[in-house]
Amino acid sequence: MISDSRRPGFVDVHAHFVTNWYADLASAAGHRLPDGMPNWPNWSAEAHLQLMDRSGIDTAILSVSSPGVHFGDDAAARLLARRLNEYAAGIVRDHPGRFGLFATLPLPDVGGGLAEITYAFDSLGADGIILETNFAGVYLGDARLEPIFAELDRRGAVVLIHPTSPVCWQQTALGRPRPMIEFIFDTARTIIDMLFAGTFERHTRLQVIVPHCGGALPVVADRVNGFMKLAGHVDDGSSDAITLMRRLYYDTAGSAFPRQIPALLSLVDPDRLLYGSDYPWTPAPVAEFHTAAFMNVPGPAGTASWPAVMTANAHRLLPRLGR
Repeated sequence: MISDSRRPGFVDVHAHFVTNWYADLASAAGHRLPDGMPNWPNWSAEAHLQLMDRSGIDTAILSVSSPGVHFGDDAAARLLARRLNEYAAGIVRDHPGRFGLFATLPLPDVGGGLAEITYAFDSLGADGIILETNFAGVYLGDARLEPIFAELDRRGAVVLIHPTSPVCWQQTALGRPRPMIEFIFDTARTIIDMLFAGTFERHTRLQVIVPHCGGALPVVADRVNGFMKLAGHVDDGSSDAITLMRRLYYDTAGSAFPRQIPALLSLVDPDRLLYGSDYPWTPAPVAEFHTAAFMNVPGPAGTASWPAVMTANAHRLLPRLGR
């Protein structure tokens, strides 16, 4: 356990919860091996708190990971999203200061999504919203989701993007777990879709968190920028893809060192990075190993440490936690 004198006070923006009844419902809908993983993880608030204390995590923002809540029926998805959001809000209330909530939405049901945004923020006090990279093939730049982003922009909401399997995974995953490769490229695919759709330019108050050190974005950013220019999306420079990507936040869930963080820092400044554990989908020993790396690697030039930088960034993005 990290002693109090060394406690970095991480804010974990990429942390999940799983209940047995949710896993049962998802399994019955065809997700017995979720995204090609061998099983559903076990989770409890108590076990999560123990991991947090061992790793020096002050607060974890809970969210529902892939495969989300929509399994083909709008009404059922609305009920499941509400049940999960209320459950997580109860965990937040039961453990003041230790947990937060990024609420899930029953998309691609836009009407249900708008209703759940209102309930999540106005009744549950959610810290933000989680959106999957696609909803049954509807990517986040799709015009059908514009009412969702308009409402989130009106509220200046924090939005965590989370990858899920692309609709073509049967051909592209080659029988391997989709979080290994498909998640990384689906993250890039949906952010690029939003860039070309002008989502970030229309909705400047959105506070978007891109997962897993940006997925493939850092290494394709210049290529995307060039194609945006070829497609006529850049005129006065305001639509420059690099500029827009530098406005986003990026969590560090997964193997951040030795290669992902340096690649990401070629695209964005350290003040856009946030800590993420991906627990419990990343097992506790692996999550602890990844977290310890931030204690053992020097922080960005001119800063005290990685924990100090990322925690300050999180408190600026989510002021409630700083208080």
